[in-house]
Amino acid sequence: MKITEIIHARGHENVTSTNKTTFEITKETHLTKRGDCIIAVSATKGARNLSPEFKQKAKNKHARIRIEIKAGNEVETVNARGDPNLTFTDSQDLVIRKSEYVCGRTLAVLADKVAKDFSRAFVEELRNSSQEVKITLTVDNPI
Repeated sequence: MKITEIIHARGHENVTSTNKTTFEITKETHLTKRGDCIIAVSATKGARNLSPEFKQKAKNKHARIRIEIKAGNEVETVNARGDPNLTFTDSQDLVIRKSEYVCGRTLAVLADKVAKDFSRAFVEELRNSSQEVKITLTVDNPI
């Protein structure tokens, strides 16, 4: 059985989306240019706010996590994995990683895309501070 979470966020003029190892969605409203992994702000959920069912299913080494991000007419889809060490304790952020590193902010590991991999047309949409961003998280355990 698949579990889905919907998160709403906004773009920000300082989105650069150039990080080579992660991308992040945050509940924070402010973003500096140093936040090169942050792609959306003012999110409706951080890691801690995800449903218990989603978190339980994601805490499996076989879990597949799909992240679909829509901004304007642009859509990016990222495929990643869950991990038994996920804690989902951070109240502000959701971080998706290429590596297997896990902390309280981590949503998923072994992602097939990170910030630098997103199309520049998509990033342009994210640079609009009035742009609504819809993030759909789906977790499934094939085993």
